[in-house]
Amino acid sequence: MSVADDDAEYVVVSNDEEQFSLWLTGRNLPNGWREAGKRGSREECLAYIEQVWTDMRPRSLREFAARSSTR
Repeated sequence: MSVADDDAEYVVVSNDEEQFSLWLTGRNLPNGWREAGKRGSREECLAYIEQVWTDMRPRSLREFAARSSTR
């Protein structure tokens, strides 16, 4: 199946490190991942991820950097 033929529904998922991914709707999520509140076409979900995932660093690294910069 090519991306152009993809009419499947996806869900945006995130993990505890606030990293995002796409998952096919109806499939069991892997451990550590949960729905992030957006469902739709692949393109719609990718657009949502681009909008909300503005800092690609894992949450733990962002928090460490913030603590280090205040010392």
